[in-house]
Amino acid sequence: MSIHAPLVLASKSMARQAMLTTAGIDFVAAPTDFDETPLKRRYLAAGKPASALAATLAEAKARAASPEGADAVIIGADQVLTCEGRLFDKAPDKTGARSVLRQLSGRGHELHVAVCVLGPGTVVWRHESLARLWMRPLSDDFIDGYLEQAGGEVLWSVGCYQIEGLGVQLFERIEGDHFTIQGLPLLPLLDYLRRAGLIPA
Repeated sequence: MSIHAPLVLASKSMARQAMLTTAGIDFVAAPTDFDETPLKRRYLAAGKPASALAATLAEAKARAASPEGADAVIIGADQVLTCEGRLFDKAPDKTGARSVLRQLSGRGHELHVAVCVLGPGTVVWRHESLARLWMRPLSDDFIDGYLEQAGGEVLWSVGCYQIEGLGVQLFERIEGDHFTIQGLPLLPLLDYLRRAGLIPA
């Protein structure tokens, strides 16, 4: 691999795309329609940890992306939210988002985030990261006002928040890397891309 190999981000997450763009990385976004449900059910049935699920999903999304060329380097990432042992999915609509926020209100939860880099046919690098967040107790009136003001973009996040925006008001304490919370451990990824000669050092 060389600095001339095209970078492909296998994600439709606007937050992940924005992070790479802001960092000055030249890449092509290749969102996938990978169905996570069967894999999640299999991992839950087997009692496997959320971190392993995140890593597997990140690789599966990378492999599902259409490469831009034989030498394309594909970045896959995924984020899994657990609260008191329960796995959460993205809310399908505003009603679902309200339910998620009510369940997370006043509780701590974990974000298990994984990123992998897929070279020609094989994973050449992977990284896992963990963030812990404690949501303050939220009244129904606050939740309704928050969802009205934040709009449909909250549905893009598994926890129905975007920490870089209004979502920061939901929390009383956070432990973890800010980029991890947004869904991509950016600093370790950039370090690997530099060492691999994929971006300027």
